[in-house]
Amino acid sequence: QVQLAESGGGSVQPGGSLRLSCAFSGDTMNRYAFGWFRQAPGKEREGVVCIDLYDGEMYYSDIAQGRFHISRDHSTNTIYLQMDGLLLEDTAVYYCAADRHASTECVVRMYDHWGQGTQVTVSS
Repeated sequence: QVQLAESGGGSVQPGGSLRLSCAFSGDTMNRYAFGWFRQAPGKEREGVVCIDLYDGEMYYSDIAQGRFHISRDHSTNTIYLQMDGLLLEDTAVYYCAADRHASTECVVRMYDHWGQGTQVTVSS
């Protein structure tokens, strides 16, 4: 079955950078849309960046525009989220998700497969 495994979270100072990785297994990667979501304490899970590998379309939320970048490596079945210029409010658990039908609808209800999450903490 489809499995997703995130890594790369950690602690960083404001203005710093992190690169999150999402290893995909269990099916053909190109059939899926992928999304990075995050959930801060006491808040709902929200979409950050999504990509449909079928046609390459991407969606960047307002919080990601100009700071975050999604990419993929087909040779390793990995989706990356490069995060630069991190802010205190970027502190959250970041989740990778996949679905065959989500396209670039970067909303939680569209995704069936989820990783376990990786913690990102931005603090001074």
